[in-house]
Amino acid sequence: QEAFDIEYWLLEEAKLKRMPAEKELARQIVAVIGAGSGIGKEVAERLIKEGAVVAAIDYNEASVNATANEILNSIGMGIGVAGTDLSGSGDIIGLKADISSRESIKASIRDTIFAYGGLDHVVVTAGLYVSPDKQGQIPDEKWADTFSINVAGPFLVASEAERIWTAQELSGSMVVTTSVNGVVPKKGSIAYDTSKAAANHLVRELAVTLAPHVRVNAVAPASVVAGSSMFPRERVIASLTKYGLAHDESDDTEALRDRLAQFYAGRTLTNQPVTPADQSEVIFLLLSQRMAKTTGQTINVDGGLLEAFVR
Repeated sequence: QEAFDIEYWLLEEAKLKRMPAEKELARQIVAVIGAGSGIGKEVAERLIKEGAVVAAIDYNEASVNATANEILNSIGMGIGVAGTDLSGSGDIIGLKADISSRESIKASIRDTIFAYGGLDHVVVTAGLYVSPDKQGQIPDEKWADTFSINVAGPFLVASEAERIWTAQELSGSMVVTTSVNGVVPKKGSIAYDTSKAAANHLVRELAVTLAPHVRVNAVAPASVVAGSSMFPRERVIASLTKYGLAHDESDDTEALRDRLAQFYAGRTLTNQPVTPADQSEVIFLLLSQRMAKTTGQTINVDGGLLEAFVR
């Protein structure tokens, strides 16, 4: 046996060295909450490319299943996947959850663990923007909904994930999508803007609470119109009207979105529309070991919006 080991180990070692290097997030399990559309969907796609397995979670079950199926059809089920339902998951699975409900979040995390065996990272891109009336107001009850989803929601996610991180005794990270609106005061979106200001501070509080093993950061986009469920047709038309931008309401939604996105781009230093891909790139970096010493920070990905500069 000793002679066999000596003779063949060098050969096996050579084989191992010729294997391609692991991808950056290989064997990492990531829950992406809000993966049914927009930034969340882009994040799921980006993390899969980096070798992660993803639990794509969203309130809209049809949308998040479409995300998972689209990615699975692109990458394939993989080798050695057996079983049914959760036990037969490929590298991504679609799950339904209500971020405003602790029990719903707990169930989705439980299903993630059942499918993949643990949890390394959490990304929260889910959010709520209630379109105001012509006076810039929203119904009183919508204030509670806005804060429930945009502030309490990420807290509930962190609280449930903390139980898993503690039990695993492993390091992890969390990234929350907030908004530059949290630092840019203006008329017409008071509930949303103040909820995002609260979310920015929530990230700092969570970074302190979950240290030293879990890092918590935020990405703050500005006006990501493309592919966003937060920019439905009625909001896009209202915004075009608000800014006095010429448009034809008979145009298709994407044409109207492009018109609004170009307007927003013109207000930035880079003069380019901010896209979901721009956000997903920074979220990937924050999850990776490239930024292993960064926590409690909010990174603006806004094309260079002067009003959002630190002051």
